Amino acid sequence: MIRDRGTIKWTAMMLPEHVKMLRDHQNHLDYGRKPVLDEQKYEELNETICGAMEDNRILKFTYFQKGEMTQLKGHVHYVDEIKKELRVMDELTEVHVLKLANILDIEHT
Repeated sequence: MIRDRGTIKWTAMMLPEHVKMLRDHQNHLDYGRKPVLDEQKYEELNETICGAMEDNRILKFTYFQKGEMTQLKGHVHYVDEIKKELRVMDELTEVHVLKLANILDIEHT
């Protein structure tokens, strides 16, 4: 069976600067992956959203968008269970649409 060592076999013929650039590039590629949440975290997020809607509290959302984590502060305006989206109104009364699958964390402010 032939076992290919990938880029390891070429590193002896490469300059150290090139090896460092390849490692940095590989680390950057891994950065864009969305973390996977478990059922317990989803239940916790659901309880936080329901409690905030009752009291009209401001929440800080951490969500995944275009390969990076982004934060947003605002009130939960509407929960669309069919489309699985949240409509969040920020301090400037602008409505943002967040997919529930992209939300990573919700905190009280």
